[in-house]
Amino acid sequence: MQLEVQGINTYYGLSHILFDVSLDVEQGEVVVLLGRNGAGKTTTMRSIMGLTPPKSGTVKFNGLNITGLDPYRVARLGMGFVPEDRRIFPDLTVQANLEVGRKKSVGKMNKWTLERVYQVFPRLEELSKRRGGTLSGGEQQMLTIARTLMGDPDLLLLDEPSEGLAPIIVKGLGEFIDVIKKEGMTILLSEQNVKFSLKHSDRAYIVDSGHIKYQGTISDLEKDEEIKKKYLAV
Repeated sequence: MQLEVQGINTYYGLSHILFDVSLDVEQGEVVVLLGRNGAGKTTTMRSIMGLTPPKSGTVKFNGLNITGLDPYRVARLGMGFVPEDRRIFPDLTVQANLEVGRKKSVGKMNKWTLERVYQVFPRLEELSKRRGGTLSGGEQQMLTIARTLMGDPDLLLLDEPSEGLAPIIVKGLGEFIDVIKKEGMTILLSEQNVKFSLKHSDRAYIVDSGHIKYQGTISDLEKDEEIKKKYLAV
């Protein structure tokens, strides 16, 4: 198992946000964490990455206990995080943003180079000399994902990647997920866009008020109208 989250409890100050959350992701899987706004999806992502460390429970990545590790150490181990708010460098060019994310590998070739990123996101090559702050929302999302890939992650955490994007951009994002999954990338996806998520994922967890309420395959979830209506308003 590439990622194992076992019974984590996370707080913001005195507010208890996640309650004994457990989930797992196998190598090469795309797993989606579904739920309404404020359900605890982003906090789960931040807990895994070490940005908001859980008070109890464990997070294991490739068999290593990473609970409480600083986020930069988690990233060095091969986990890439694409945050909901994108956080590009607005005053740097697209290419400079990508170079900032480059992982300096010792003794091995980087899987993700500038050239390969431009093959996957040709639009970014066209915009390579533009400053990040001048890009559209969809272009900024592409840049954020591409910058994370430049760090050569084994596991990609995508937090609400389709939020606020035009349907044509969301379609392209889904195609990108399908491409890198075929290449063996493992993805944990947090989403409110149920239709998009079910199309591009293998398994799903539903979180509601900080609790995991459902886990199963996409085909099982698609058949469960009661669960979808109760927790996803579908």
